[in-house]
Parts: sequence; structure tokens; C-alpha cells
Amino acid sequence: MADVQPVPPAEGPGTPAEGPRPRDPTAVVPAVEVPLPAGIPSAGGLLDVLGVAAVVLDAEGRIRLWSPQATTLYGYPPEEALGRPAAKLLVAESHRQEVLSLFAQVMTGRGAWAGTFPIRHRDGHTVLVEFRNMRLQADNGRLFALGLASEQATLRRVERDLALSLRLVDQSPIGLAVLDTDLRYVLVNPALERINAVPAARHLGRRIGDVLPFLDTEAIEECMRHVMATGVPILDQFTTGRIGASPPEVDSDADTRADADTDADADDEHAWLMSVYRLDDQAAQVIGVAISVVDVTEQHRTAVSAARARRRLSLIADASVRIGTTLDLDITARELADVVVPEVADVATVDVLDTILTGARPGEDADDGAVRFRALALKAAYRTQAEAAADPVGDVALYGPARLVAHCARTGRPVLVPHVHPEDLPRIARDQDAARLLGEAGLHSYLAVPLIARGQVLGALDLKRARNPVPFGHDDVLLASELAAHAAVSIDNARWYQRQRHTALALQRHLLPQDPHPAPGLDIAYRYQPAGAADETGGDWFDVIPLTEDRTALVVGDVMGSGINAAAAMGQLRATARALGRLGLEPATVLTHLDAATADLGEALATCVYAVYDPHTRMCHISTAGHLPPVHLRSGRHPRLLRLKTAVPLGVGGVAFSTTSVALGPGDELVLYTDGLVETRDQDIDTRLLTLTDLLAGPHRPIEETCDLLLSALRRPDTHDDVALLIARTHP
Repeated sequence: MADVQPVPPAEGPGTPAEGPRPRDPTAVVPAVEVPLPAGIPSAGGLLDVLGVAAVVLDAEGRIRLWSPQATTLYGYPPEEALGRPAAKLLVAESHRQEVLSLFAQVMTGRGAWAGTFPIRHRDGHTVLVEFRNMRLQADNGRLFALGLASEQATLRRVERDLALSLRLVDQSPIGLAVLDTDLRYVLVNPALERINAVPAARHLGRRIGDVLPFLDTEAIEECMRHVMATGVPILDQFTTGRIGASPPEVDSDADTRADADTDADADDEHAWLMSVYRLDDQAAQVIGVAISVVDVTEQHRTAVSAARARRRLSLIADASVRIGTTLDLDITARELADVVVPEVADVATVDVLDTILTGARPGEDADDGAVRFRALALKAAYRTQAEAAADPVGDVALYGPARLVAHCARTGRPVLVPHVHPEDLPRIARDQDAARLLGEAGLHSYLAVPLIARGQVLGALDLKRARNPVPFGHDDVLLASELAAHAAVSIDNARWYQRQRHTALALQRHLLPQDPHPAPGLDIAYRYQPAGAADETGGDWFDVIPLTEDRTALVVGDVMGSGINAAAAMGQLRATARALGRLGLEPATVLTHLDAATADLGEALATCVYAVYDPHTRMCHISTAGHLPPVHLRSGRHPRLLRLKTAVPLGVGGVAFSTTSVALGPGDELVLYTDGLVETRDQDIDTRLLTLTDLLAGPHRPIEETCDLLLSALRRPDTHDDVALLIARTHP
């Protein structure tokens, strides 16, 4: 205390003669402003909160220095306190002797004194004060006593606040840290130690990137600087990262590589909610930032799992709508590939066993575990060399037993390679060149799932990831398997339908006239088209039957329904009509017998128009059973629909048929057709029949061209009914 300049004690009773000369007790010690060094801010702190009062006493116990905080605490201004005995001024008489004894103890150097003592306030009430008293010595050898005091209530409140703060920091489940203005750790609580998996000692004095290099530290520190600059806190910012996990080892068996790969990846990823607050001191100077970190890893994983489940259900629901829209095998395979790309994989191929298409027994063409596949679909999310590595659509390839997709089809079990290594590529690709292309494409994860329907393996769905950074995992296996199972049923339905369709089509084409005999006095042209682009078969037929006396029977009929049953019924009715016609029966009589024959077929119904032309009389005798009217064309006149007495379709029974006679002049044409030529869903039949006659009203043309014109103009590509068309033109 060499710089302490005590005020000489005032003269009064009890003042030693050798003491300094007294001065006026009312004199005021002037306050001295001490300038702070440049760059040091004037700031308050904990002492200001405590309101610590400083009082200096001389060896005789008189007040020599009095701080402004002392005025606040005790109530006496400096002019009333300086130079007066502190014991008389501040202590009640009942405690005065005790105070003097303690003062003597301090001044003799037997130690400092600390404790709580009641002080008399200027206004008369008592203040409990927490004291810290110690002896001071000046450079001239004089002794003084320094008393530091704070009101006990204020001190206890601050102590409680500090204790509470420390308890909260130490025992909080929320990670808490304080960083200085250089963003270096100065405080870390135990919860943050656990969250970061790093001891507190390794935090202190270091920046975030030094402790947690796996996080995006640049972005985090930028947020903290923004908070320090603006004072606006950032609350509950979501952050994810991995806490120093090393890649797990993978089993060499690709079929059994543990899902622990992907499970470990999921376990390594953590999620946190981080909040950042600016810290200011009592003088509003920025001293750093505080961060709170809440570990929400479990909630994050639950949310991710729920999102995956929703995605899985959504994709399965979408697949139920998008897969199997037709009974076409190739389209169904493409629909499966379209569903899984890019939602599940970057590249997908759909391959079926060639045996299920050829009808051979499974395994008949296998050699030492090899499997023969036919590629049905290939889909990529973007242009990639992996497309060139796949088997071209339509090709048939024999895959050896080492190839993973062959193993998948042979065992009926998924094959998962979460992390593809270079040594895995030959087992995935068809050859070395394809393996090289897959490596260049960046293939890093592979999955194959079998296509199983009704207990039979039909093929495999082959999935690859290159641009998608996430490896295939257990959830992807489940999802792909469910999609494959749904698609396999549609593929199997398409396969059986295709087989039945080919059978029915072959039967129908065999039953239709291959090359009708020339008809005396008539030129004949005909067409038959199956239903739709998929070559569906129906029961439509036509026939040209040579009769006695140069007569010719023209027949067009339509068995209701489609498929092999309709084709078989059509064949029976055509054969019956041909046999009846050759007996020389009238058209109405022929239809009567056909009606009975149709009834014998069960629930079959058919429409038919039967016409007999005699070139000698140029008369055409026509009878119809529920069929659309033929069109009569005559040169110089607009084509007309023949007005015939229409009976019910064949198979109804109980209704008589009648015959109408029509004279055909030289060059006249008679057009017979089935309803597939004119019926549509968006126009009524009268409008379509008018369109038919308008087309026939065009310029004179060969009847072969007329057939093509009618089919191209009237036939809808999406129609689900077949068409039979027969045109007869009389000779001039």
C-alpha cells in the first residue's frame, strides 16, 4: 500500500500525542479520477453487483478513506465519516468492545478477520454486513486497516444465484458451453462432454473445429459471429454429424454381408438442436457466446424411420396403381423399373427367366448352376455408363453361377452388397468390360431381389446406386422385395395372358379362311384385325362359301366376348354355317339352325349376317341376326345402309328370322363388317355409321384400297374389339 495517502487523524480525546496532527473532521477527501490505459474499456462486474464498500482506518481506528459504496451501504456521506472513529460511528455500544478487540487483533498482525456483523445505518436501522478486514502497511511503516464489506442479503442472493447457476450447468442434461470472442472454449459442462464424447480439458482453449472436426465448423462459427455482432440469438438450429466412427468391416460373402454396415452408419449419425446466445458484461461489452446443445439423436432416428416408412407405404401404394396397368409383359416390366428409379435406385434392370417365356421347366437349360435370363426393362435416373454395362433389352444371356443375380434367382433370396469393392464388380457385371464400366460409373452399392409369384421364381430386379450416396440397407431390401412381389404377380398374369392370347390368336387365324375361293361374278376383298395393339383375340369371323349353281354365300359374324373361348365358339359356328350353306338352305333357315347351334354352346351369343348372291339373276338374299346393316354402294348414288328386318342375336332363341332380297347392278358393292369397325365410347352408333357411308361415298377405287381406307379412318388404336371386314363387288 505504498500509494495510500492517509488523512491525518483529527484531534480528539484518546488521540496519542505522538500521532499525526489532526485536521478538520468535516474536510472532504476529494475524489480522484484515475484515467484507464488506452484500449481498456470501463466495465462493471461482480463487485458492482455486490456493491462492495471499502473503508480504510488508521491505527487509532479513525476513518481515513471512504468509498462511494460505503456511502450507499452505511448512509454517511464522506464529510460525516472521514476522521471519525469507526466504532463510534457505525457500531452500537453493545457491540463496540467486541469490535475494538477484533480491530486490535487485525492491527497486531495476528490475521485478517471475516464475518458478519450488525452495522448501525445513518438513519438508525441495523444492516447485517459481511466483512473482510485486513492490515495494510504504507511505505513509511504506518499501519492501516482495510475493511471490505457488502450487505449480507445482497451477498447471499448472489451466492444463491451462483450456486444455482453452477448446479444447473453441472447437472443439466443439456450440453452447455461458453466461448470467448475468439470462439475458444472457456467452459464446458459434463453433459456436453458426454454429447461430444470429448473430455472438458480437451475443449478448453480450443476452437470447435479442433475438438469436433466432423462438424461443419465454418457454418457454426459463422452463426456465432452473427450472434455476437447482432445480439439476436439463434434458437434450436438442427445439426447432424458423425462422432468419429470408423467404417465397419464387411463380410466377404456378398449374400450375407451384414446389415450391420448400414446399421452402424445409422448409429454413427447423431443429431442436435443448438442454440447460441451472446454474452455481455455489466457495461454491455461483448465477452463471448453461450451455446446450448440438446441431443435429439433418438428423436431424429425415429423421425427418419417414420419418414422412411411413409415413403415406403407411399411407394408401394404408387406401385399398386402404376404397375400392371396392362397385360403386356414388356410394359409391366418397364412399369416396375419406372417405379424404383430414382426413388430406390439410380439404375434398375428387370430380367426374367427365359424358361417361363418358352414354357420349358425351370432348370432345363441350366448348366452347372447357370441361369438363362431375358432382359425386359432397363431404367436409369440419368445418363450413365452403367446403362452400357447392362444387358440390352430383349437379349437372352446365360449367367454363370458366380453372378449375383443368378444366385438371387436360383435361391429365391435377396442379395445385398451395401458397399461394392472392386473385387465385387465381376460378380455383378456380365463380363470384364461391363465391370470396368460399372467402376467408372461410380457403382458403390448393389441389391438384387427375386421376382416370385405363386411360389415360382420368375426372374430378378437388379438395383444399383452410384450418384445416390446412401448405401442400400435393410429397409431398402424390404421395400424392393415388396415392390418386386407386387410386380411379379402382374408379370405372371401378363405371362399367362400372353400365352393364352397367342394360343387363341393361333386358333382363330387357323379357323379363319386362309384364301377364299374365287366367287363367280364377284370380286372379294377382306380384312381381319385383332383387338388393340396387344393382339387380343375375339370371336369375329368372315367366310366366303361356294354354293351350287355359281352362287356364293357371304358371311360375317361376331361371337360376344374374347379369348380362346370366343375363338373356339367362332370356329364351331363358322363350320356349322359352311355346312348348312352347302345344303342349299335359304339364309333365314341357315340362321335358324345357327341359333340352335349357338344355344348348344352354353351361354354364347353371336350376331351374324348371311347373304347369298346369284350372278345369273344378280339378286342377293340377306338375313341378319342382331347384326349391323350392310352398306350397298351403287355408282352415281350415295352409299346406303340396307333396311333389313333385324332379329335377335344367335343363341337367344324363339324368334323367327326373315330374308330380304336386294338387286345388285353391275359394279355394285356390298360391305359387311363387325361392330369393332364403327363402335366407340365417345360417339353414338348413328354418327359412326354416317361416317362409314361418307367414307364409302368417295371416288371409285379398288376394293382392296377401300378396305385399307376404312380400317385406317375408322379403327381406333385403343379399341378392345376385333374387326372383320368383307367387301364384294359384282362384275360389270
